[in-house]
Amino acid sequence: MSLDAVMAELREFRDRVTGVAESAVASVDGLLVAADTDGARPEALAALAAATLGLGKRTGHEVGLGDLREVVIRCRQGYIVVYAVRAEGLLVVLADEGLDVARLHLAAQPTIDRLGTLLSGSRAR
Repeated sequence: MSLDAVMAELREFRDRVTGVAESAVASVDGLLVAADTDGARPEALAALAAATLGLGKRTGHEVGLGDLREVVIRCRQGYIVVYAVRAEGLLVVLADEGLDVARLHLAAQPTIDRLGTLLSGSRAR
């Protein structure tokens, strides 16, 4: 896996989607892979996003709604969105309150697919 390629994906995603302020990629166990952050502590963000992803996955399965796509948390000043990246990773996005969540979901899918390929490439070596 190329850290430069992951960072390029994160920066391109932020530039392409209005409202996205920060993002990070982590493993499902909360280990930071890469972060495009200014204010958030990347290691803490990765760990908390992994816990959020785990709870979302377990809840989805418990109630029979299938595999998790994303968890959206809406706060007073913005959003935290955690996306599953295949079985091995996650993408966490911090966005401002003006975010168009539907647009984010549409724009995120190609990025998630590319990140999945990059993360899978690191396991194959």
